Amino acid sequence: MNKDIAAVYMLWLRAMKRFIRSPSQIIGSVAMPFLFLIFLSAGFSSVKFPGMPSNVNYIDFLVPGILGMSMLFAATTAGISLLWDRQFGFLKEVMVAPVKRISIMLGRTFGGITTAFLQSVLLVIFAIFIGFHIGSILSLLIAFGFMILIGLAFVSIGLIIASIMTDMQGFGLILNLLIFPLFFLSGAIYPINVLPNVVRYITYINPLTYGIDGMRGAFLHASIFPIWFDALVLGIVALILISIGALAFSKAKITI
Repeated sequence: MNKDIAAVYMLWLRAMKRFIRSPSQIIGSVAMPFLFLIFLSAGFSSVKFPGMPSNVNYIDFLVPGILGMSMLFAATTAGISLLWDRQFGFLKEVMVAPVKRISIMLGRTFGGITTAFLQSVLLVIFAIFIGFHIGSILSLLIAFGFMILIGLAFVSIGLIIASIMTDMQGFGLILNLLIFPLFFLSGAIYPINVLPNVVRYITYINPLTYGIDGMRGAFLHASIFPIWFDALVLGIVALILISIGALAFSKAKITI
């Protein structure tokens, strides 16, 4: 096996083992999306938001938004593991290995995407029990594709920030400053087509908007943009962020 491919696989496998062996991480990472889904669906299930399709109930409208939230939170926090590895010396050992740094970055990216994806699958299973309608297997597969694109984009953002920063507390503050505006300005919990023009234009430059809209198109056939357009925009953004992440990671300092 090529040593770079082996490095990608080993870093991915390490992320999987850390995830599986840490029940507290699994519970903690899915708790917030679960609570958002339960409380918002209970509080607004009888409310009809302006701009929401008449044949769509709020639970079906909300679930794609919470799935986007789950991928956003889990993917961006993947950068925390990079800071931990830097602090305890593992990152230095990996980065002086005879493999390309892009391989190390890809291994971490795939690990972060996979853990985020598994958490979102748990959320889908839970949502079915509270009344969410999937539609068809094809709809689910298309939605899974959008989840992966969201993960690619936001794992890259987390790694970009972690490559630049060394302070874990500062990383947490920057992350919160970033992810909550992204979440609330994505149409996750209310339709964006009734927002004031200025706010609506801001949502159009938010990549999470296209991921959530694409999942709504897959599940509900009620997206604002065509599904292919959502996939195209999100794919381009993910590719750009992966490239920036690879550049930032290649220039990251390995001294401790």
